[in-house]
Amino acid sequence: MDKNQKNQEIAVLKEKFSNTQYFYLCDPQSLNVESTNKFRRMCFNSGIEYRVSKNTLIRKALEQVGEGYEAVYPLLEGQTGVMFASDGASPAKLLKEFRKGGDKPALKGAYIDSDVFVGDNQLEILAQLKSKAELLGEIIGLLQSPARNVISALQGSSSQKIAGLLKTLEERA
Repeated sequence: MDKNQKNQEIAVLKEKFSNTQYFYLCDPQSLNVESTNKFRRMCFNSGIEYRVSKNTLIRKALEQVGEGYEAVYPLLEGQTGVMFASDGASPAKLLKEFRKGGDKPALKGAYIDSDVFVGDNQLEILAQLKSKAELLGEIIGLLQSPARNVISALQGSSSQKIAGLLKTLEERA
């Protein structure tokens, strides 16, 4: 790889890191060609971009993006594959699905919204992360719950009791 190719790769990686808040680093070293192709196909079908690049190029791209990636640098040893995703949990779920036949590739770490998860033992936690849309849905449901309870209480058989209580309170005031 000549200097021009390296600079192009750094530019591509810099753009990817700049435009995503979620990326995973994995170790594809133990995969054979057939497994690598299967893994790449699964990534493509799931909307996850997967690239294998030199550690020095990944580090230079991260350094050019800015600060906040210092905790990722120690993970850049051996072969490194980078998975770029639009949410935090889909790469972990894909890794779990792929690894049902074995424990390859190993997860080195993940960068999720400025938090770094280090080690393969974090895979279960990462797979259970909820997306922003799921969290917003839960919050809206929780906020609507008390209003639903009041409305159903007013509409139910106890509505006469509540109306009587309100009338009594009004007369006292």
